[in-house]
Amino acid sequence: MRYLKPRRTTNRGRAFGDAAFRDDDPMTGVANLFDIGLVFIVGLLLTLFSAYRLQDLFDQTSEMTIMKQKASGEMEIITKKGTTIKATRVTREAAKGRGNRLGVAYRLEDGSMVYVPDGEQ
Repeated sequence: MRYLKPRRTTNRGRAFGDAAFRDDDPMTGVANLFDIGLVFIVGLLLTLFSAYRLQDLFDQTSEMTIMKQKASGEMEIITKKGTTIKATRVTREAAKGRGNRLGVAYRLEDGSMVYVPDGEQ
């Protein structure tokens, strides 16, 4: 008996099952994939910021220092004080000038380092 019931129609008079009513555009699925990709990227960025504790980058009163080393051995120090961010490249040139000896640093067998200050003069 259910086959004898009248079919529900849209405001245009077409039934829902008609071929003219279906959307056969293949790009509708691509748009949905793009939206899912955007959500995934935003979630990944938030996860990386929380994993590396980089929320301080957005705080105007925080101070932080990040040290990067490339595969070639070149180092870069990124310093943030308040709203100012400064990047400095470290070169292998020896420092020149006058200074005072402050102490001696030793590397232990387990890989840790110990600093021993010189006695007061």
